[in-house]
Amino acid sequence: MSQMQQEKELTENILKVLKEQAADSILVLEGALKLNKDLYVHTIRTLDLLAMEPGMVNGETESSTAGLKISAEEIQCQVCYDLGAIYFQQGSTNAAVHENAKEKFFKTKELIAKNGSSSLHFTIDEERLAGYCQACGVLTSSSDDVSQQATPYSQIHSCMKSGNYQDLVKIFLEDNLTLSLPVQFRQSVLRELFQKAQQGNDALDEVCFKVCVCNTVCDVLQGRTIDIQFCQLFLKPSKEKIDFLLEVCSRSINLENASEALKRKMAAFLKNLCLGLEDLQLVFMISSHELFIKLLKDDERKLLVDQMRKRSPRINLCTKPVTSFYDIPASASVNIGQLEHQLILSVDPWRIRQILIELHGMTSERQFWTISNKWEVPNVYGNVILGIKDNLTRDLVYILMAKGLHCCAIKDFVHAKQLFAACLELVTEFSPKLRQVMLNEMLLLDIYTHEAGAGVSGERPPSDLISRVRGYLEMRVPDIPLRQVIAEECVAFLLNWRENEYLTMQVPLPLVQTNPYVKLGQLLAATCKELPGPKESRRTAKDLWEVVVQICSVSNQHKRGNDGRVSLIKHRESTLGIMYRFLLVHGNIFFSLQEPLVLTTILSLFVKLHNVREDIVNDIAAEHISIWPSSIPNLQSVDFEAVAVTVKELVSYALTINANNHFWLIIQADIYFATNQYSAALHYYLQAGAVCSDFFNKMVPPDVYTDQVIKRMIKCCSLLNCHTQVAILCQFLREVDYKTAFKALQEQNSHDAMDSYYEYIWDVTILEYLTYLHHKRGETDKRQIAIKAIGQTELNASNPEEVLQLAAQRRKKKFLQAMAKLYF
Repeated sequence: MSQMQQEKELTENILKVLKEQAADSILVLEGALKLNKDLYVHTIRTLDLLAMEPGMVNGETESSTAGLKISAEEIQCQVCYDLGAIYFQQGSTNAAVHENAKEKFFKTKELIAKNGSSSLHFTIDEERLAGYCQACGVLTSSSDDVSQQATPYSQIHSCMKSGNYQDLVKIFLEDNLTLSLPVQFRQSVLRELFQKAQQGNDALDEVCFKVCVCNTVCDVLQGRTIDIQFCQLFLKPSKEKIDFLLEVCSRSINLENASEALKRKMAAFLKNLCLGLEDLQLVFMISSHELFIKLLKDDERKLLVDQMRKRSPRINLCTKPVTSFYDIPASASVNIGQLEHQLILSVDPWRIRQILIELHGMTSERQFWTISNKWEVPNVYGNVILGIKDNLTRDLVYILMAKGLHCCAIKDFVHAKQLFAACLELVTEFSPKLRQVMLNEMLLLDIYTHEAGAGVSGERPPSDLISRVRGYLEMRVPDIPLRQVIAEECVAFLLNWRENEYLTMQVPLPLVQTNPYVKLGQLLAATCKELPGPKESRRTAKDLWEVVVQICSVSNQHKRGNDGRVSLIKHRESTLGIMYRFLLVHGNIFFSLQEPLVLTTILSLFVKLHNVREDIVNDIAAEHISIWPSSIPNLQSVDFEAVAVTVKELVSYALTINANNHFWLIIQADIYFATNQYSAALHYYLQAGAVCSDFFNKMVPPDVYTDQVIKRMIKCCSLLNCHTQVAILCQFLREVDYKTAFKALQEQNSHDAMDSYYEYIWDVTILEYLTYLHHKRGETDKRQIAIKAIGQTELNASNPEEVLQLAAQRRKKKFLQAMAKLYF
């Protein structure tokens, strides 16, 4: 054994002996308390006398006063303190033992008061003794009412124990004046109340609020920051809450004797409270309270009222809306700054036009589409719009489109439609090109509106919208500026609503050849159609694979340096693919997909591509992964870093669509496992099992918890130093891995709950090994736990196979639920 193991074993043996002798030691100490005579200890003088007169073996006579005198009271003082400490440690579950400890500590205190604390013959930590006395006073019920009520600590403990919360709040209120309770103690009481409330005791919600208010006012008076719990409880204030708060404030400060600093703190608190409330009736309750009037001066109250008035919403009197866009007359001019401010805030197209007419009437030199840097129009449109000669029309078209795109981005589809409709009406009169642009943007808006509205519940889009999507893809109008995102969203829209027949059979061939997104959509749709069929018929899967591999490839170019050497330069984008990798990976076509089969297909493709590398150790599992080729001719040409990033982004997006897809959760777990994030990996492995087994109340399907998944969970637990969990998971394998389990159990530096997990072990061989191991180490308590686990009748090897399987399944369920609570 190493030196550390030897020292540990030696220490354990010493502790074992001491534990065995503890009862005898206590009897000896209790007997020592019965000695009522002083003792004498040899000194140098008496030892010299012994040396000179060897005949006096026992020193001087028993009645002699030679040597160092130690009085009986000093002995009793030390022994009482030691016995009290022993009883206190033993009394965690026994009130009678605590009573005994209390008696010994109080006796120690009396003897110290009588003999003084400067004696050299006993060593007692008086601060620790005071703590022991206080703890015993709280933990034991005393018939002495005076001592019981001596400190607020014992009163609070009594109230918590008996459920007398009314008196508890009263104690906190009274202490707000004396400030005798430490802030940490106040917070610990509140935390305990919150925990009881969260366990289902709804009646405690009000008590939590009242104690929290008392603590907050105490914090205010002592200059500390207000706790977040107070802010959360005051998210929905009521008249009753305000009444209690004002009562606490009034009873926590004595205005006659309070310092100016204390008054200013309370005044600032009430003032900020008013500013944070939206209900003016509640504000009036505070501002009209006697304490508020006394603390704040007249000018301060007036200023506060003005601030509240400015903050309250103004009444907007609207005139009757006009019917025609061109019938609105321009109003008289006002300050340019105010108009520009209104222009920035307004999303009403009619109001925007009116403001611009007024601004252009005041000055013809400004370009008002530039006043906000938040107004952004795609470059492909910007050149056309800024080419409009009339300044007013140019500003109006630019601002309407920019605001419409912004509303679309923040999913304010109602205002976006109004802005686009107004812009369409405006440009129809003079620009067929911009008219088609607006029709395209309105198509994209309708797609977004359906996907966010009726599409969420699975309702198919109207046939008119599908026809418009097809019409956009087949459109061949020359010189029309097109945004690539619209083509992406249109293809994703057709894939989401299973328009596979159109994509595979009806889409025009020239469109497939010229639009890379349509080609990608066609290959995806065809692959999804063939998935249920035999592997030999999946020709389109191979075509899709080759297209994606080409897009993810990099082109190599040789360049000669100044020193004449040839260096290899990698270009991140290959020009041979149907589109640039950036457009594929960071575009909208994949991240707008919501059809599970299509998402699973493209995800499995990138996972397979990620796994193709020869040097990859941690393969990622995915559904339908077998349909893709298993090799690439030119491995060095693929940018695997980009592929890894794509897999991460795709699975993260997929889980936003369906967070309960266990196959996607396994992929996410494998990614974390491959990147050495073992705690996160366990979280997702457990989540994958939980969602397909009703939180482990049913059996996890074997195609979810495969041997590979279990082995990875074992490795995660091992690297997190949770060795008992490793041993339990070794049972989950089709063939129990005893070698790994035994090796894990031999580890003594385990970060899990160790013996508390033994109840989850159903393999008797592992339990027998545990019994042997604890016996060898002299760990009697843990050995008893292991023996108790073996002794369960349901684990008897003579039981029918069904009983043994049920026992294993019950333990699997309880263990996985415990693990889930640990890692979720």
